[in-house]
Amino acid sequence: MTPPADPPTPRSPAGPAESDDTGPTSRLRITDRIAIDARELEESFIRASGPGGQNVNKVASAVQLRFDVYRSPSLPAAVKARLARLAGSRLSKAGVLIITAERHRTQARNRAEARARLIELIARAAVVPRVRKATAPSAGARRRQREAKARRSALKRQRAAPPEE
Repeated sequence: MTPPADPPTPRSPAGPAESDDTGPTSRLRITDRIAIDARELEESFIRASGPGGQNVNKVASAVQLRFDVYRSPSLPAAVKARLARLAGSRLSKAGVLIITAERHRTQARNRAEARARLIELIARAAVVPRVRKATAPSAGARRRQREAKARRSALKRQRAAPPEE
């Protein structure tokens, strides 16, 4: 007779919001407030142009990660705008962010690197930039500027050829 199976262990309160990329409903944690559903990511495996030894022309170890920035329900509009600016040429005209990772020889490590780069990029976009307060130069700074300008002017006057009489 077989022993009874252990009952399933309950999930932690954090549940599926942890960075757990094993299940179909997993989520990638970006910040405390932002997590991306793994179903929003599209991964394709391509042949890498780097190390690979004998397998270099046989195994598709490079990863091309695609994330539709504009259609993502997980990102606030402000983060989407900053992410589009940060992504630069990695963002297609359709608003799809494309990250290619081919540094490692294995698919798993390249996949992890691509996801880490995506998380890092979105985390940078999630930071609200400080607003610059316009300030006027202090009286002392204006005085030092005038003195420096006078010194430079005097130096240039000395270099000039003497006037012909």
